[in-house]
Amino acid sequence: MAELKCGAGGCAYNRDTYCCKGDIMVGSNCACDSSGTCCESFRERKEGSYTSSLDHPSFHISIDCEAVRCMYNSDYKCVADHVDIRGCNAKDAKATECHTFKEK
Repeated sequence: MAELKCGAGGCAYNRDTYCCKGDIMVGSNCACDSSGTCCESFRERKEGSYTSSLDHPSFHISIDCEAVRCMYNSDYKCVADHVDIRGCNAKDAKATECHTFKEK
């Protein structure tokens, strides 16, 4: 499992740059760089609400990954030690990206 740092502050699962979902899916099987990826698990935080699968953020998380051209993808699982998800002003998954992506 990877150490996940999440810069998508508008995500309902984000708490202090860590994820409270428990696991995430990085999407886009045709990505050639990080801008072609996204965090498909992103859910927009609504004013006054907090959505969480867990009560506390996870420092290490299981990441399923469809970015088959990424060097960290091993049979649709991310094997990177550290993953950086970005999207500080994201309102939906398409505005996020896996900044750790490195093409094979």
